[in-house]
Amino acid sequence: MDESRRWLVVQHVAHEGPGLVGAALDKAGQRWSVCRVDCGEELPAPSEITELAGLVVLGGPMGVHDETTHRWLEPERRALAAAVGAGLVVLGVCLGAQQLALALGATVWTGDAAEIGLGAVTLTTAGDDDPVLGPAGSPLPCVHWHADTFSLPDGARLLARSDRYDHQGFCVGDRAYGLQFHVEVDAALAGGWAPHLPSGVQLDPRRLGQAEAVGRPMLDRLVALAP
Repeated sequence: MDESRRWLVVQHVAHEGPGLVGAALDKAGQRWSVCRVDCGEELPAPSEITELAGLVVLGGPMGVHDETTHRWLEPERRALAAAVGAGLVVLGVCLGAQQLALALGATVWTGDAAEIGLGAVTLTTAGDDDPVLGPAGSPLPCVHWHADTFSLPDGARLLARSDRYDHQGFCVGDRAYGLQFHVEVDAALAGGWAPHLPSGVQLDPRRLGQAEAVGRPMLDRLVALAP
């Protein structure tokens, strides 16, 4: 990897930080920074995005169509489209996956019911063969926290599904991943989530540890895709 280039992690709300994404970047010796668009920090222009090593867009409680109250949504989609077009490593998580799907021409809408808490996704045949998700095996333990879902962009490969939602993970090209489920959650991040989760939803430490044990090497493999 070119250590002179940095990764950008886009964060939308205080309690949904980089978590295991930051750990994977640190482990790989990568330079990275966080852009807090919710705090008024501006995203780089698309021409600057193409100079990055990778782009990660995290989750958040807002929806992709809430541009009136969150004016950074459209610039963020332009940044994602530029990153994909430049062949960068891209990861969109939850809202980030929805933003990536919309940026690439797909549709995003509110599903029939929210999917929140510890669960699992099942890998498709393409997911089994995928270099990032495949080695994790199937079913893949994870954390869910979403109500919206999306169609697949043209040319995307469906990598994972759950019992409730068919589209849980996709890849466009070799380096752009959208994951509806949360791969970045560790114990520290889960602690910050706790006050914000719906009543009755708890993240059991043992099962959370299983998801974290899968998420760490998965993110290591994603970061390793950067040239």
